[in-house]
Amino acid sequence: MSFEDALKNSFLESYTESGITAQRILVVLGITAALALYVFFIYRLLTRKTFYNKSFDVSLVALALITAGIILSIQSSVVISLGMVGALSIVRFRTAIKDPLDLVFLFWAISLGIMCGAGLFEVALFVSIGVTLVLLLLDFLPVAKTPMILVVDSADLAGEEAILGQVKGLAKHYNVKSRSISGGQLNLVLELRGAQDAALVRALSGLEGVVAVSLLAHDGEATF
Repeated sequence: MSFEDALKNSFLESYTESGITAQRILVVLGITAALALYVFFIYRLLTRKTFYNKSFDVSLVALALITAGIILSIQSSVVISLGMVGALSIVRFRTAIKDPLDLVFLFWAISLGIMCGAGLFEVALFVSIGVTLVLLLLDFLPVAKTPMILVVDSADLAGEEAILGQVKGLAKHYNVKSRSISGGQLNLVLELRGAQDAALVRALSGLEGVVAVSLLAHDGEATF
């Protein structure tokens, strides 16, 4: 055996871990599953006000377990780790993340898999607790109230002045977002803040020529 072969074998043996047993694999995957289920319920709790995607929530648990398995495999051999890098580099994810909070949970699940796979269970636990506290605290912080959207249809093409007069008296602030005429009817779309909702709808519906009045709330971002 040449010196070059001996050096190569020594390098490969130094990165080969013989301590990966069935018991360790079960412990790592068990703890990862427990922490991933914790993330599962936190995601379900924080998305109670919006559209809950169960398939995405389930994928968080599976993703943490898969990542932990990858880390265990990488620890066993440097050859496997290099091959894993090459294999994962060709993976492309095409699913769009619609909610930025989903990206946080996605990265959280991957991080749990990495930390648990590396045996850093305490770090994974404290990180999970810290992330939960931060998310809950920021979720309960009061935010600016989003504006209302008012849609008015009027058969009186000259009735815009009367409509805006009622809006001005019953809303702290308004902004005309759109005005159009279609089929002989005037359509107005306004953005309102601090409006007396019920009183405004009744007042507008009582105006001459007004056909329909709709006052809508939305969950978009508040602008200042």
